[in-house]
Amino acid sequence: MAEPKDLEEIQHDETHYERRDANLRGVLIIAGVSSVILIVSLVVVWNLFIATREELVQEVVLAPESAALRELRTREDQVLYGYGLTDSAAGIYRIPIDRAMQLLAEEAYARQRGSE
Repeated sequence: MAEPKDLEEIQHDETHYERRDANLRGVLIIAGVSSVILIVSLVVVWNLFIATREELVQEVVLAPESAALRELRTREDQVLYGYGLTDSAAGIYRIPIDRAMQLLAEEAYARQRGSE
């Protein structure tokens, strides 16, 4: 292991340092140009975002409904608002949802009147 030397014995080459201050004018010019570039970039990106969003809305929201979706909604409406046989062995039938809600309300009303 090397023995530590006294600090007085350590010799360095000539130390270099900045002999003048930073150029304030140059720093301000670079800061100003950077700020302008940043602001212009933000405006361009914002406008691109708005244009893309409007285009996406037109494609998705204003696009005509697909045939498969129309068919699915028609089947859903038939199940919700039509009569039908669900299970013939168990004797389970399907009734429209409005009629089912009406029957449940009548049953609840009858139970309430019977308990009074």
